[in-house]
Amino acid sequence: MITQIKGLHHVTSMARDAAENNHFFSKTLGLRRVKQTVNFDAPDVYHLYYGDEVGTPGTVMTHFPFPHIARGRPGVGEVGTTVFSVPEGSLGYWQERLAADRVGDLELSESFGEKRLSFRAPEGDALALVENAADARLPWTGNGVDAEQAIRGFHSASLRLRDGGATEELLKFMGYENAENSGNTHRLIRPDGNPANTIDIEVLPDANRADLGAGSVHHIAFAVENRAAQLEVRKALLDTGYQVTPVIDRDYFWAIYFRTPGGVLFEIATNEPGFDRDEDTAHLGETLKLPRQHEHLRSTLEQTLQPLEEKEAA
Repeated sequence: MITQIKGLHHVTSMARDAAENNHFFSKTLGLRRVKQTVNFDAPDVYHLYYGDEVGTPGTVMTHFPFPHIARGRPGVGEVGTTVFSVPEGSLGYWQERLAADRVGDLELSESFGEKRLSFRAPEGDALALVENAADARLPWTGNGVDAEQAIRGFHSASLRLRDGGATEELLKFMGYENAENSGNTHRLIRPDGNPANTIDIEVLPDANRADLGAGSVHHIAFAVENRAAQLEVRKALLDTGYQVTPVIDRDYFWAIYFRTPGGVLFEIATNEPGFDRDEDTAHLGETLKLPRQHEHLRSTLEQTLQPLEEKEAA
């Protein structure tokens, strides 16, 4: 069994409109934009990161805003809902705040004994807030949400699958343990992990396959402390028969990727070196940072990338 994985590192989704994406995650949800850079494989597309003050692993939602991408179609073989942790008693505040910003599909419910507010981001992302009195993480409050209500980081993520058996076994191999069941959803928790230590497997045997597009999760990343731990995880996965990529330098972490039995793309990402490697903490996310191989494109990209504050200026 793998013991090095500590919980979630980040979740990366697809989008279409960079300014709308920036407005929703930084202004509506109050997260800090900790990095604006570009997609390594498509440098004409942003890669935007939102999280707590420093982009602590387990708090970071990231997006690729492809300007002409079609809307995704929900289904099986993908991450279903990305769930954030908020303080106890704060869901009323969030319901009013999200309704005022015309956020769609607002629904209050209770799941696994936790109060929950589900909703959709402007481009269709399935998101939820869960009250968690035990979450002691310090929130980012620089975007207008007070500490009594502000998002702490990820609570969990759900995987929508036709058959959850093989993926559940994989997660157990990755150090997760069965917690409880609720209807067709099986909850697994990584003991002694970071606060983003929960994965729910939603089994939908008759559902159609998902089509990736705007509003879809591209991949979900799990955290390890450092590169040495990552190499140990990679060897264990290879020895078990998974096809795992070589280690890839993503500037702010090192990454490996592999496809799960249910079709979801998993990443294992290091906690090092972090988002302050090329920016002072006080100014994270304020300027465009480019991978070294794309630095020669800076003048073109600064002219062609959509201004992130476009929505506010409109």
